[in-house]
Amino acid sequence: MKRLILEHPLITEKATQGAAFGVYVFRVQGSATKPEIRKALQEAYGVHAVDVRIIRTKAKQRRLGRTMGIKPGFKKAMVKLKSGQKLDVLPQ
Repeated sequence: MKRLILEHPLITEKATQGAAFGVYVFRVQGSATKPEIRKALQEAYGVHAVDVRIIRTKAKQRRLGRTMGIKPGFKKAMVKLKSGQKLDVLPQ
């Protein structure tokens, strides 16, 4: 069974601003590497990634009243596409 490397695109203010420059942000699996992300992007969307940057967001403690909890961490990838290529993953 094939693993799901690209979980979903992240839609934030910063991510939508980056789309104007050809940079898209995806939430990826925790064990994914840069070459795997590049290959998964090629297979899923048919575009060529020039640069892949990985950011690991740490888990954080959160509190709601007396209850303590943990907001889980995740891994995200900022992908810069070849000039002239676009993705239609952002809502209109």
